[in-house]
Amino acid sequence: MVTPEDIQRYIADGLSCDHLEVSGDGHHFEAVIVSPAFEGKRLIARHQLVYAALGDRMRAEIHALSMKTLSPAEWAAKA
Repeated sequence: MVTPEDIQRYIADGLSCDHLEVSGDGHHFEAVIVSPAFEGKRLIARHQLVYAALGDRMRAEIHALSMKTLSPAEWAAKA
């Protein structure tokens, strides 16, 4: 079974992140991802970057992942 830590590692291995939190129960996961790669990108492009980092795991291991994708400036504005 996939753990939140596994997903966090998969994302971090494929995407430069300033902040990354993943929680979940093994079936449904939630992630807060802050990456400079998101700067100036629309939501769909941000999600595509995360899906690219996860690769085939998104279909094989991870069944549901909800994401909050923020640039560092957006993250700082929320603090």
